[in-house]
Amino acid sequence: MSEQITAKQKVALVTGGTRGIGASIVRELAQDGYAVAINYLASAEAAGELALEIKARGGNAIAVKCNVAEFTEVSDMFDAVQRELGPIDVLVNNAGVMELATLKQSSDELFDSQVAINFKGTFNTLKLSAEYIASGGSIINLSTSVVGLKLETYGVYAATKAAVESMSAILAKELRGKSINVNCVAPGPTSTELFLNNKPPAVIEKLAKMPPLERLGEPEDIANVVSFLASPKGNWINGQVLRANGGIV
Repeated sequence: MSEQITAKQKVALVTGGTRGIGASIVRELAQDGYAVAINYLASAEAAGELALEIKARGGNAIAVKCNVAEFTEVSDMFDAVQRELGPIDVLVNNAGVMELATLKQSSDELFDSQVAINFKGTFNTLKLSAEYIASGGSIINLSTSVVGLKLETYGVYAATKAAVESMSAILAKELRGKSINVNCVAPGPTSTELFLNNKPPAVIEKLAKMPPLERLGEPEDIANVVSFLASPKGNWINGQVLRANGGIV
């Protein structure tokens, strides 16, 4: 009797995957058939609940604690995911913080926290990508359409994301010959806690009307783009920034 060969389940790691866009990406990739590692730092309960939700639907998921700003923790996270789920096929860098202020009013703490998570956190995972991401895999980094819009008070936040976009395009070239795609997804205004927090209703309404489609994005809109880039249908897109924003810029 010939032995039946079972294909390995593909593995995705999503940083900052417990809420908002990150949680939607986790759910979408799980629906696509990936075993998903949900990275968190402080939201252990939310990460655990999301993993249980995916398992209840017949999927496979684990929660992994890691401060992406710390390289040693990131390395340990990659090892843990590979040990528990197998080689990583898709890396989604979604972990991020957004603190708004004019440049004049921006404190050292505001600057340092956003550089540590948004910029260095992504750098830390990308630094390990050649070693850990499987051939044929995808790296998808979350940016922001504010890089194009250049709105007031978003100076430091947009700068960290512009750095991520440049770093991603360069890494795509540095990974030549490894069959690993590197792209960015740059959401516009999206209805998440991170975006809505501390914004007056008038500001939210104004931003919702700015795209020609005249609405805020939903986390699922962004998750769909990530799903496409992670799939074979997106494998000819490399070193690019996809602005998922309803046409706002």
